Amino acid sequence: MRQKKKPNGQKFTYGMRKKLLVLFVLVLMAFVGLGVRLILITQNNGEEYERQVLSQQQFDSTTLPFRRGEILDANGTILAYSEKVYNLILDAKLLLRDEKYLEPTLKALVTEFELDGGQIRNYLSDHPTSQYYVLAKKLSYEQIADFQEMITPGTEKYDENIQGVWFESGYIRKYPNGSLACDIIGFTTGDNNGMYGLEEYYNDVLSGTTGREYGYIDDDSNLERTTIPATDGDSIVTTIDGNLQNIVEKYLQEFNDEYVNNVREGNGANNVGCIMMNVDTGEILAMSSYPFYDLNDPRDTSRLIGMPAVDEKGNKIKGESIYDSGVYITEDMLSTFTSEQLYQNYNALWKNFCITDTYEPGSVAKPFTVATGLETGAITGNEVYNCTGSLEVGGWDIKCHNVYGDGQVSVERGVEISCNVAMMYIGQSIGIDDFTKFQRQFGFGLKTNIDLAGEARTEGLTYKSTDMVPTDLAVNTFGQGFNVDMIEMITAYCSLINGGYFYEPHVVKKIVNSSGATVKNIEPRVLRQTVSQSTSDKIIQYCEAVVMGDEGTGKTARPAGYRIIGKTGTAQTLPRGNRQYVVSFMGAAPADDPKIAVYVVVDRPNVADQSTSTRLATTLVRKILTEALPYLNIPMTEELSEKEQQELAELREKMITPPLAEGAESSEAASAESSEENIEEVEIQVEETGDTEEKPAIWESFDVDPTTGYYIDPDTGNLLDPVNGSPSGSDELPDFGNDEKWNSSEGSSGE
Repeated sequence: MRQKKKPNGQKFTYGMRKKLLVLFVLVLMAFVGLGVRLILITQNNGEEYERQVLSQQQFDSTTLPFRRGEILDANGTILAYSEKVYNLILDAKLLLRDEKYLEPTLKALVTEFELDGGQIRNYLSDHPTSQYYVLAKKLSYEQIADFQEMITPGTEKYDENIQGVWFESGYIRKYPNGSLACDIIGFTTGDNNGMYGLEEYYNDVLSGTTGREYGYIDDDSNLERTTIPATDGDSIVTTIDGNLQNIVEKYLQEFNDEYVNNVREGNGANNVGCIMMNVDTGEILAMSSYPFYDLNDPRDTSRLIGMPAVDEKGNKIKGESIYDSGVYITEDMLSTFTSEQLYQNYNALWKNFCITDTYEPGSVAKPFTVATGLETGAITGNEVYNCTGSLEVGGWDIKCHNVYGDGQVSVERGVEISCNVAMMYIGQSIGIDDFTKFQRQFGFGLKTNIDLAGEARTEGLTYKSTDMVPTDLAVNTFGQGFNVDMIEMITAYCSLINGGYFYEPHVVKKIVNSSGATVKNIEPRVLRQTVSQSTSDKIIQYCEAVVMGDEGTGKTARPAGYRIIGKTGTAQTLPRGNRQYVVSFMGAAPADDPKIAVYVVVDRPNVADQSTSTRLATTLVRKILTEALPYLNIPMTEELSEKEQQELAELREKMITPPLAEGAESSEAASAESSEENIEEVEIQVEETGDTEEKPAIWESFDVDPTTGYYIDPDTGNLLDPVNGSPSGSDELPDFGNDEKWNSSEGSSGE
């Protein structure tokens, strides 16, 4: 029997096991060390390493721009839109990857876009790895169409040797009407953000959301692409009627052309503003202030010439004496401006005077005083006051515009002839508490919240009852000692004549999306009732006398063939005695049922005697309404004189709106037979009235200046207005000294 052999294998000794254990421990420690290191890298340098990794890969990512919404007028006319444009981009790295691409690409670029081939070669030589270089900006589709075919596979002109060039799309803002409604619209910056006007106020509505197209290109050139489309902005439909806006701007320009460089170098006035509003809705039909600027080129320095200059802080530069209305910009002066001063003067140009500037309203505030008296029961409207030319209040002798006195003045006549003394007596009857309460009720000192960027805050520019003294009350009654802006005044005035309904003014009536569907309707919004219907009716009656009455201060505002209502204003600016005025007229038409209100303010007109220049405002209103009322299909009700017929015939040759239809004048005498209401004058007199029989005014016996047609005061030599005897260049108000409230505002009142 054979004996089995034992296996001859190597024995796994203790020493070997020990070595294996040591090796395992070393490997384990190495893995632990690597793990700890990875954790530290992730915590401390993760983003840096991530960028390094990503930089070695190829990504294709493009931002897709949104289209900003349009701005349209009430008739659907486009006032602002965005046009698609293209930037021409050069990818040097892609172009230089093969020499055969260079010459065909350069030749196409030079031929199609008239670029400098030498400059492109130099750039390629200096930046061979560049992948983004802008060769041309803001090209239209017509400009790129032929080249686009050259680089698009499948087209007839496709050339595979043209490489390394592509187009980047974007949008630029366009304003097809140039400067039309510039104060309302505003403009956009290079990054598509709105500045001023509707562009700024509705920036979030007009702006859309950018999209993105992105993907990953791997080593095998396989592309995974994802697109998130851009969302276009919504469009806004405004209440502005482009035709009415054209009318207003035409006559503001005509005014400046007539008075520019008249008695001093500079524009026809520091500012001229006009607002037209729908009385029954608060809709702004037109709004403009001169000077204008081109929305497509808002930094055109030529538009600054003639404006009052401002310094680096935006403060108006003062003239050499108090009689100067400012320092006016000339072409030579522009070259001396610092960049900050130039920017501040641009801001002065771009702002909307109708909502940003405050001033003392003057006598256009008198209807509000009368309305307050009627509404509180302080007066009935039948009172008669005796005006001797001035009234002493609180130790101050406060004059009327007619320093000789207006005699017996009823409430209606007080508005008609703009009697300061009558207003002061009414103010005394009202009292401080009720007067300040109704100022707030009318919105004075409050923002109207109109949907435009830049509305001024007038809080603090009106009196609280605790701060007002009898002298303040006296001068406040005729528009002195408190500040307003244009939009405040016309909004409040509309409430006086529409039955007392205070509408929030607005410029936009509808928001629509890019598909044309309505997103939001903006309806007229009544905030409060300021006066009763009966008070409103009386204010209309009194304001009609201003224009239609024999002694009315606003007779020159009446357009031929129409009865309108209104009130004039002449406000002296600070410092008192500087012979600088803000003149204005605020009116509405037609007189029997006001539908459209218009307010014109001329700030420091370029004339020799500003104190008697109220006719500049009334004449502007007459011209605007003469063209606007027929366009609005408001029929004539008054007979036309031969002179008026001739004036209308000449005007219609220059009209920018459709002329009055044939036969529209057939209703001229429709209301001619309407009788005037006789006001029963109850003799509630502050002083003895004496004989009420009408007598010739004292100034009508003076000599007449043959040049101006004004009467000459034999005692002072002052020229007197032939209508109301107001002294030319006189200071109607005393200097109230260093009172902070007086020095914070801008005017005093006359007519």
